[in-house]
Amino acid sequence: MARSASAFWITGPGTGGIRPTELPPPGPGEVVVRTRYSAVSRGTEALVWRGGVPESQHRAMRAPFQEGGFPGPVKYGYLNVGRVEEGPPELLGRTVFCLYPHQTRYTVPADAVTPVPEDVPARRAVLAGTLETAVNAVWDAAPLVGDRIAVVGGGMVGCAAAG
Repeated sequence: MARSASAFWITGPGTGGIRPTELPPPGPGEVVVRTRYSAVSRGTEALVWRGGVPESQHRAMRAPFQEGGFPGPVKYGYLNVGRVEEGPPELLGRTVFCLYPHQTRYTVPADAVTPVPEDVPARRAVLAGTLETAVNAVWDAAPLVGDRIAVVGGGMVGCAAAG
């Protein structure tokens, strides 16, 4: 059975488009996910879109499941929430978060998805990766009780880190 999908590719600095793609059938321990929400990171993805990833950072900025390379063509992104269409019974039909590029359906190892709790709306769960960035920033800063900290930037990551 053919499994088709559509993916967004950045084809060069400031240009992109939708490309058809065929999915591999899921193997043992894999899932097929149909995307419900895919979010764009205003900072990182804007840098990728502009073709501004420095050559020294090409390896460090690779996203999980990225295809292509910087500055393009590249299939990039990492904020995706969808529903498992095929896979292990315990995940079948579940809403899951995955660090996957902007694509309508995809096949990944089952351990690459995280089930979203039933009471969390999928449209909110897509922000989990951005919240993780804020948490990592706080951990890296290692603040102590009583420290005075300035957070520069009032976007989602800055506000979450300040919270």
